[in-house]
Amino acid sequence: MTHTHKAAGSGFFTSAVLASVATLLLLPASDASAQGRRARVSADLKARLGRGDSAESSVIVSGTQARIDALAAKHGLRVRARLDSGAVLEVPAGRLADLAGDPGVDSLSSNYVLRAHMGVTNVAIGADQVWTDGWAEGASGVTGEGVGVAVIDSGVANVPELRGRVVARVDFTSESGKAKGQNDRNGHGTHVAGIIAAAGAKNHADTRGVAPGARIIDLKVLDAHGNGVAGDVVRAIDYAVANRSRYKIRVINLSLGGPVLQPYADDPVNQAVERAYRAGIVVVASAGNKGKDAEGREVLGGITVPGNSPFAITVGAINTKGTPYRSDDVVATYSSRGITRLDHLVKPDLVAPGNKILGLLAPGSTLAKEHPELVVDTTQGKRLQLSGTSMAAAVVSGAAALLAARSEPISPAQTRFALQYGASKVEGAGLVRAGAGSLNIALALQVGTRSTTIAAESVNASGLAFTSVSSTAVRGDTVVWGDTVVWGDTVVWGDTVVWGDTVVWGDTVVWGD
Repeated sequence: MTHTHKAAGSGFFTSAVLASVATLLLLPASDASAQGRRARVSADLKARLGRGDSAESSVIVSGTQARIDALAAKHGLRVRARLDSGAVLEVPAGRLADLAGDPGVDSLSSNYVLRAHMGVTNVAIGADQVWTDGWAEGASGVTGEGVGVAVIDSGVANVPELRGRVVARVDFTSESGKAKGQNDRNGHGTHVAGIIAAAGAKNHADTRGVAPGARIIDLKVLDAHGNGVAGDVVRAIDYAVANRSRYKIRVINLSLGGPVLQPYADDPVNQAVERAYRAGIVVVASAGNKGKDAEGREVLGGITVPGNSPFAITVGAINTKGTPYRSDDVVATYSSRGITRLDHLVKPDLVAPGNKILGLLAPGSTLAKEHPELVVDTTQGKRLQLSGTSMAAAVVSGAAALLAARSEPISPAQTRFALQYGASKVEGAGLVRAGAGSLNIALALQVGTRSTTIAAESVNASGLAFTSVSSTAVRGDTVVWGDTVVWGDTVVWGDTVVWGDTVVWGDTVVWGD
């Protein structure tokens, strides 16, 4: 069945094949008035109930503030933080079962921990081509000027390369919400912000960002160790939505991840991601660094929250081997593969450079102190070299800012389509490893153009785009536009492949291929 798609106001045209390749197992709708039923509960809270509920719990409940106050009074709970969609509640030991059984509670999620997912090769993605006028016939250069990117991370330090770029700072890890001092005690957020929008004196400066004209909105949710809780991430996303006009926020970067404990529709962080998407903001999330286990075996199904949301553009990492040539690129072994746990959605959406990325160093940060081997001396000062899907997500956020900076309005759905359709196929990887392919911003800005030249190599567009969000499909189906659908045809089903939910992972990834 052939459909013609036109993206309103953007000039995006394509004839494509519509195919369903994955189905979400939808849960039946809850009836809050039903007697004897329990709320939908995240996996970790279920385990806690099974162990006897002997300790205090921190949970997230959705609902009006009146309902939250009523539940708190009824069950003796303390409101830790109020959210636009509900609240974070502290539940005394022994009260969790009663709360889960309350007919006024539809679903319960823990206030789980999320962690950071540990120069940008602008040549490799074609970004350096599009910064100057005339890069394509009649085209003006684009640098992301006038676009705000909300970086929800460990904060952004005051470094010269970001001077004048950071237009707002809010610290969701502190009681006051006010950012103090360097504001990035971990170092991850500064590195991510630099990949997106660091200025450089020259186009090929070692830490020049993908969108050097963009502005950063620094929303801190992670501590000095790169850890944060779901409630703070929700508050930060909702802040970005509420202030999108004030700061011209068109993109949210989420280079962090947490465990998949429930279907995406019940997860509070993913609910916030959907609200941002509905508000017209592009949400970019890292896929996670769970592509292999401690023995080096490939792991499938390791996509983390919020990368498992169909409303996020989920990014895996490419190992460029330190060259701008696309011909030697491979998917990084640590980059999380699809499909998503519980919902069975096709992820990642695409991949981008993420291995051994040289970026900005936050002075005195934890990463620099604990990993001096990652600090690199350059002619322009000390830099930090990190690997991970965090870095790849930042590259794509920069690319999304370049798309948003054009004169024609572009929606989150159209942004996804352009980034995927212009991406280049990664040989032997398939959808579960590389999604639609490796980012090519020069082709994403010229939908319909099928090839370009990068580092003297001719590079073709994949001509493939897919989404789980479509007005023509039941929620949870994955719709694919393009000439071909490639499942991971080189996956070995056997002893060399492990599914993600059977693996226990450490807290930090600072290594690369």
